[in-house]
Amino acid sequence: QVQLVESGGGLVQAGDSLRLSCRASGRTFSNYAMAWFRQAPGKGREFVAAINRSGGGTRYADSVKGRFTISRTNAENAVYLQMNSLKPEDTAAYICAAARTYSSAPVYSKNGATYDYWGQGTQVTVSS
Repeated sequence: QVQLVESGGGLVQAGDSLRLSCRASGRTFSNYAMAWFRQAPGKGREFVAAINRSGGGTRYADSVKGRFTISRTNAENAVYLQMNSLKPEDTAAYICAAARTYSSAPVYSKNGATYDYWGQGTQVTVSS
């Protein structure tokens, strides 16, 4: 079992940047593929970005590709999401997720069904 805690959200203007952090408990962090999802009020959960166990492979939603970068530091049990050129459409609660996997590939899940553990989220609000 792993516990995930996100931080770094806030209120920013369009075009600004934010860096989100997700810190995990446990000693087997490297066994988990990680991802960021987001959810706006009244909307379903949306995939944002995923990273494989070693950190060498990533995958992004088309809506954020080229603007967001996911990374991880396994020694610190941490995952990050660097968010640049933020748009009002990016406004949502950003949620960190972990999937235990034997695969070396990033785990893609449209709605997060394949992920095992979830954080509580950190709010990102982008004004126009």
